[in-house]
Amino acid sequence: MTSAPRHILVTSALPYANGPIHIGHLVEYIQTDIWVRFQRMRGHRCHYVCADDAHGTPIMLRAEQEGITPEALVARIGVEHRADFAGFGISFDNYHSTHSSENRAIATLIYERLRDAGHIVRRTIRQAYDPVKQMFLPDRFIRGKCPRCGAPEQYGDSCEVCGATYAPTDLIDPRSALTGVTPEQRESEHVFFRLGDFEPMLRTWLASSNLQSGVINKLQEWFIAGLQDWDISRDAPYFGFEIPDAPGKYFYVWLDAPIGYLASFKHLCARTGIDYDEFCRPGTTTELYHFIGKDIMYFHTLFWPAMLHGAGFRLPNNVFVHGFLTVDGQKMSKSRGTFITARTYLDHLDPEYLRYYFAAKLAPALDDIDLNLEDFQQRVNADLVGKVVNIASRCAGFINNIFAGDLCVDSADPELEVRLRAAAAALAVAYEGRDYARVMRDIMALADFSNQFIDRHKPWVLAKDPAARDALHRVASTGIELFRLLMIYLKPVLPRMASAAETFLGCGALTWADAERRLGRHRISTFSPLKTRVDAKQVAAMVKASKATLGPTESAMSASLSDPLAPEINIDDFAKIDLRVARVVGAKQVVGADKLVELQLDIGNETRTVFAGIRAAYEPEVLVGRMVVMVANLAPRKMRFGVSEGMVLAAGPGGEEVFVIAPDQGAVPGMRVK
Repeated sequence: MTSAPRHILVTSALPYANGPIHIGHLVEYIQTDIWVRFQRMRGHRCHYVCADDAHGTPIMLRAEQEGITPEALVARIGVEHRADFAGFGISFDNYHSTHSSENRAIATLIYERLRDAGHIVRRTIRQAYDPVKQMFLPDRFIRGKCPRCGAPEQYGDSCEVCGATYAPTDLIDPRSALTGVTPEQRESEHVFFRLGDFEPMLRTWLASSNLQSGVINKLQEWFIAGLQDWDISRDAPYFGFEIPDAPGKYFYVWLDAPIGYLASFKHLCARTGIDYDEFCRPGTTTELYHFIGKDIMYFHTLFWPAMLHGAGFRLPNNVFVHGFLTVDGQKMSKSRGTFITARTYLDHLDPEYLRYYFAAKLAPALDDIDLNLEDFQQRVNADLVGKVVNIASRCAGFINNIFAGDLCVDSADPELEVRLRAAAAALAVAYEGRDYARVMRDIMALADFSNQFIDRHKPWVLAKDPAARDALHRVASTGIELFRLLMIYLKPVLPRMASAAETFLGCGALTWADAERRLGRHRISTFSPLKTRVDAKQVAAMVKASKATLGPTESAMSASLSDPLAPEINIDDFAKIDLRVARVVGAKQVVGADKLVELQLDIGNETRTVFAGIRAAYEPEVLVGRMVVMVANLAPRKMRFGVSEGMVLAAGPGGEEVFVIAPDQGAVPGMRVK
């Protein structure tokens, strides 16, 4: 334990109060909760707060459709969210709502301080207006063709095909997502936050921070592009807080959402007597950390620190960013049953299975992680049941039945115990750095050593020899001690299993410092199984239940996609194909598939894996460095050899006469081919 306990405030991004929590969301909350629980085990004062993000047009419109008030909607969703998080053991100290008196007060304070310091300006803008719905349309409620690549059905602010960002007025053939009419352009005065005023401060913060390298690189890109004024107002009707000096204008949801962190904490402080100002003033020795997904980096690493600094608040110590979740190598899909809500998962499986599996995948990087359902089942069964629980189950019976539950004071392998205790320091460093994948690997290696110890000494053989009674006592007691050490290290990930282990061991709540000492002479309770194996039928039932949530339209769409007789397409359908220039950065033959080559393709902002049937025409090594054309928006396809994330274009009669299509000279990766 460190000499002086730290005083830490931790937040996770606020889930939107417009729908259920799903397993993709849980990546973040589980990642955060593990870190928080680790800090508490180390003896630090660590407060974990969150809230529902309760404002915005989508919530207003959904409440209208249901015939209830927005307040009633967010209250109902809030109850559901709290229950789902509790089911997964997320240990919030306070869970609140952005639609609260605390959030209104702090948002108003920050706005007024920014305004009085000259960081707020007003100007008239033209924006899309739905004459049928009689409201200005948020960017996400406008659809049309991307002005950069021409992809249809894109949002009014960004293209999901080419990644371009733009103004809604740049969209081609725009229409309202609410009524389908062409929006009118009308003028309205809006309130803007002058983000550019804070560029020097943000650059200094960037240079002195310990942000992840991927975050720093993205920030540098934004600085090069130039920091733009941020529109922080929305026109009525809008569910949110009215701006104090702008009647009929409301704070944009993204202004008061991060302020919701402070509001939830202030609500906690009012209940517990914690000093709120100690965490808010500049120069404080307290610590503040935000855990977020990579899709909201812009708000948390530019707008949020600028707002805080401009209003006289302290800056975060760090913003920890994680990637997204895929399931079986693809985006979560309702038609495949892999869009799994937290509640559906809880109805079928132990939540700590998912906590462990995510921990085994999570590292301190922005990379996406994949939930492979087959690997999930095998890893949980092999690691948690086959390794960790197995140690206790192999030894507890001898202690309970032969030695009345009393452990032996002597060790059968002092060196192994020392090895497990010595691991605490490196595991703590990895936990602190959020490298949970390394922690889980190292713990399971220690579990392997522990099981090998039991295999060598064979307590089941010793039990048959009355003369070996003392040796049996030492071996079984040592096995229990090794199990205890492993549970200390796993407790942040598996709090419920650790609680059951604490009851079995009769040792009280395990802390990190407990790894420094041995139980010694001690009495344990009767052992009960701590975890059971994952049954493949449970996983299949969960997937089936997730498919059952499909609506009629989605079910019909799924059926049409599986129809072997594809319908004719028109020119608009053909225009959906997104052809991109890619550079081959890796190529190898696929073992067991004579016709396939596995390609690694750089398309500018990411690398894709594509399997191409061109082995007869090309040796893999001659393809490396070549520029090719690929279908970039083809849905990933799971094959026997892996997941193919696109298609390389080639022409020819087949066999050796297949020619990969090359782009024009001067093309660069990511460039769209027209």
